[in-house]
Amino acid sequence: MKAFHLKWIYLLTLSLIWGSSFILIKKGLNGLTPMRLGAIRVIFTAIFLFIVGFKKVKNITAKDWKWIIITGLLGTFFPVFLFAFAETEIDSAIASILNSLVPLNTIILGFFVFKISSTKRQVLGVFIGLAGTIMLIINGISLNPNQNYLYAALVIVAACSYAASINVLKQHLQHVNALTIAVGNFTAILIPAVIVLISTGFFSAEVLTNQNLKPALLYMLVLSLFGTAIAKVLFNKLVQVSTPVFASSVAYLMPIVAVFWGVLDGERFNFLQGIATIIILIGVYLAHKKKC
Repeated sequence: MKAFHLKWIYLLTLSLIWGSSFILIKKGLNGLTPMRLGAIRVIFTAIFLFIVGFKKVKNITAKDWKWIIITGLLGTFFPVFLFAFAETEIDSAIASILNSLVPLNTIILGFFVFKISSTKRQVLGVFIGLAGTIMLIINGISLNPNQNYLYAALVIVAACSYAASINVLKQHLQHVNALTIAVGNFTAILIPAVIVLISTGFFSAEVLTNQNLKPALLYMLVLSLFGTAIAKVLFNKLVQVSTPVFASSVAYLMPIVAVFWGVLDGERFNFLQGIATIIILIGVYLAHKKKC
């Protein structure tokens, strides 16, 4: 199948999968702390990936391991904890919309760190997107005064982390098989995740007998298999058959899916937040316009 068709298939599939991941995180937090949720998500995903592709690890060269570790930390390890903590205070739909800043951050980091040139239209898009973000946060504070919107900063940091990972992936791992990258990523972050989980006291009798634990673990199984393991491989493939900015534009469609799930779950989402979301996506579109 032509790369043109493949990249759109990957993009739409990832939008559906990742757009649903925010509500799964929210549900998982009913029985897990953010630290436990993040660690379990990494461990479950690692198990799934090792079953299908652990032999791929031997294909990673000593030169590539540095970049494998970096993309594992920036593209998965840190964000899973940041999103878990963020959703203890802000709605899953809002988290998904703020995550749409990934393409903007990809361009900003690409310009300042990776020396990738930007057009005036892209710069305008960045400022429009940031304006929409400020509007979304301010409106969210007034609509949900009981929520601490300082936690929105955690999603923004996670979006920066994703953007850095995308640029590193494109710059240094373009030649490596997508599944190999994913397996390598989780080989690198599995032990830190196990250490984190043990340090939280997860294996105590009090935690293991909690009636909310089983449904939370089920949500994490679904999220880990689809939202992390399968999606990680698909995303690596998407980056390889497209560009970093096109790959990060999965954030265009994710909020639509996430807002749908959030509203069904009773989250409040008003007209002004909808306008702010449109402004953000316009900014993302303009910033993405140079390459597709």
